[in-house]
Amino acid sequence: MIDQPTIDRIMDAAQIYDVVSDFVTLRKRGVNYVGLCPFHDDKTPSFSVSPAKNLCKCFACGKGGNPVHFIMLHEQLSYPDALRYLAKKYHIEIKERELTDEEKAAQTERDSLFVVNQFANDYFRRTLRDTDEGRNIGLAYLRSRGFRDDTIEKFQLGYCTERPDAFAKEALAKGYQRDFLVKTGLCYETDDHRLRDRFWGRVIFPFHTLSGKVVAFGGRVLASATKGVKMKYVNSPESEIYHKSNELYGIYQAKQAIVKQDRCYLVEGYTDVISMYQSGVENVVASSGTALTTHQIKLIHRFTNNLTVLYDGDAAGIKASLRGIDMLLEEGMNIKVCLLPDGEDPDSFARQHNGTEFRQFIQEHETDFIRFKTNLLLDDAGRDPIRRAELIGSLVQSIAVIPEAIVRDVYIKECAQLLHVEDRLLVSEVAKRREKQAEQRAEQRERERRQAQAQAQTQAAPPSAADAPPAPGVEDVPPPASEEIPPAPEADYVSFIPQEEKEGREFYRYERLILQMVVRYGERVMCNVTDDEGREVPVTVTEYVVQDLHEDDLAFHNPLHRRMLQEAAERIGTESFVAEHYFLNHPDPAISQLSAELVSDRYQLSKYHSKSQHIVTDEERLYELVPLLMVNFKYAIVSEELTHLMRALQDPTVLADNDRCTAVLTRYNEMRQVQSVMAKRLGDRVVLKL
Repeated sequence: MIDQPTIDRIMDAAQIYDVVSDFVTLRKRGVNYVGLCPFHDDKTPSFSVSPAKNLCKCFACGKGGNPVHFIMLHEQLSYPDALRYLAKKYHIEIKERELTDEEKAAQTERDSLFVVNQFANDYFRRTLRDTDEGRNIGLAYLRSRGFRDDTIEKFQLGYCTERPDAFAKEALAKGYQRDFLVKTGLCYETDDHRLRDRFWGRVIFPFHTLSGKVVAFGGRVLASATKGVKMKYVNSPESEIYHKSNELYGIYQAKQAIVKQDRCYLVEGYTDVISMYQSGVENVVASSGTALTTHQIKLIHRFTNNLTVLYDGDAAGIKASLRGIDMLLEEGMNIKVCLLPDGEDPDSFARQHNGTEFRQFIQEHETDFIRFKTNLLLDDAGRDPIRRAELIGSLVQSIAVIPEAIVRDVYIKECAQLLHVEDRLLVSEVAKRREKQAEQRAEQRERERRQAQAQAQTQAAPPSAADAPPAPGVEDVPPPASEEIPPAPEADYVSFIPQEEKEGREFYRYERLILQMVVRYGERVMCNVTDDEGREVPVTVTEYVVQDLHEDDLAFHNPLHRRMLQEAAERIGTESFVAEHYFLNHPDPAISQLSAELVSDRYQLSKYHSKSQHIVTDEERLYELVPLLMVNFKYAIVSEELTHLMRALQDPTVLADNDRCTAVLTRYNEMRQVQSVMAKRLGDRVVLKL
């Protein structure tokens, strides 16, 4: 891992204007710069860069952040890889912290597998270009498929010689370990313990991760050798670094085009991807013959919400893929289907048309998935009433998984017209399916909540004498904590408010505003209090928030918010601690990204003119705003939780479970007491309008 001092040097050196201007043309507007957003099809400059804050943000699509976040989004890199990118740009030497023995072993093996794969990739490419056999057989075959040399180089295609152990001998001679050659799947051992090349006599298609590392290979037998061969394609086996269900072929080459076009085309094979890319349709990936998985769907969803699946008209293949497309609908993606002309697949069709013609064909022939599925199954069902009933059930299942109510309603109406059934029948069936899905999710959440409570109780239980650690020496005793400031809320805080769809709740908006105060002004003194000895003690924003939550045994609902408040509370006594700088440069990208959003948000909670026409900022009114936010947050979260607890007490399944019913009732009584105490202490509620 990269150590924190190195991260700090990178963050201090990286200037947002320098980083963004490598990819976006910027022009000055006031103290900031603006340009066309690289993350969506921007017609007017909506991408703002603030050198003073070292942040960027698009006020149309909302994407942005600090220099690391920009590189992560634009280049689709992980947080550590984005740091390395910037370190290279600013000539900063990377120093990584010492890992544990277990981490070293795991990291060393993973790194070794990647190193071996990279060596193999270079070997296969070199064999294709620089040997007579590679040029005369491998390169000639690829060119016969219509692949240009620049395309072959772009996808790093290669060739493995027909000598069954040529690669193994070369790798061993270069010092690569036999064990790693087998673990990557590049070689396998025979019964007499000899190494054989897995891909001998094949052209090679490497798989890349998002950051460009070679994770696996696919090999195809050449056309002249396919007769009588059972497997034309051979892929790397599962390994520590390669899981077939997690990878999409071509995602490394296509990622930026997918973001730019806000659409992804999904095909089946390697050559489909390469031919379409070469024709000018670059936003294309392949599932490589596997059934679509949740991980692959999430990988696509990182770049776009819109997906078009291209089929070559094989009815059996289309029907087999319907379940996978239901998974896409469940993720909230907008799915379209396009059938190519009879006898054509994406590879052959792309070789006969340029990118403009291909896209035009897709636009003219693609259809919504639900309509496509209805027509496809309707043709099979014919007039058979049983088959038609099964068809309706299948369509209802697909519609029921769609998260958006408006989209579901539109699909119900279209399907009702196509099937000649009443809307209310489909509405009723969809409602039943969704109710069943909700029950299953509720049961899953309840199981997770019980596990969390059990874990919290286990952690909170005092250790036995046998398990108790030895008494610390004088040098090991930590300095006493301030008696005025309690510890921040525990990370395992359990709430009865459901986790999903919380962003629209009133309490959640107040929670985010309070966290915004902590990130922006956490170390600032907002007021003074008098201690028992009559001395005035300064209180910071963070200390006030922690103390106020502790008095009513409350915590932030969002786990990330709780963690950030906890870290701020732990560091508030540090002289050099500046909350905004600390959180913007945090090693956890989720925290630094959220902090960038809170800091760069143009919205100001309150701003008014005094008699002298001076604009009073939030910072000048911390003593007033923070308590006001806390009052509104506590009332909102207590009211919300009481509402959910009351609903739970009316649930027959809860009432039938004595332990569960007792837990809910106990929590309900606790919240009522909290509400009563708050009412007595705070008096009439003051409502802050958002």
